[in-house]
Amino acid sequence: MRLLIPPPLQAIICAGLMWVSSQFLPSVSYTSEWSLYLAAGLVLIGICIDFSALAGFFKSKTTVSPVSPSKTTSLVVTGIYQYTRNPMYLGLAFILSGFAIWLGNAVSLVFVPLFIWYVTRFQIIPEEEVLLEKFGMQYADYVSKVRRWI
Repeated sequence: MRLLIPPPLQAIICAGLMWVSSQFLPSVSYTSEWSLYLAAGLVLIGICIDFSALAGFFKSKTTVSPVSPSKTTSLVVTGIYQYTRNPMYLGLAFILSGFAIWLGNAVSLVFVPLFIWYVTRFQIIPEEEVLLEKFGMQYADYVSKVRRWI
């Protein structure tokens, strides 16, 4: 693996940067009566996606460790994995989006696509290389049918 920082920790770091930016750049703040509801909804969606993804891994009795994809014992392609190859990361992106809305600072929103880019480049692509090597055509067929994010 090229990256040893687990994506949940990456998301926490990103959330910290979002919070810091909202504190030091208050001039780009916004408010809306719907912000809290939207933020809560996005976080709830993210949590549901993450739990659904984890359930698929536990059901298949394979590792959930993002830093050890070589320890994967089976390819999970059912449940939420029929719609996205990376639901755990997608869930984190939803949670970060909700947090950015809750902070009410436009600059915080910039960190969500940065998180997506970073996770794709340094986590997902290396994972995909390992899974392709491990599962061959079965994984290649899955990749051809299911999108990386949504």
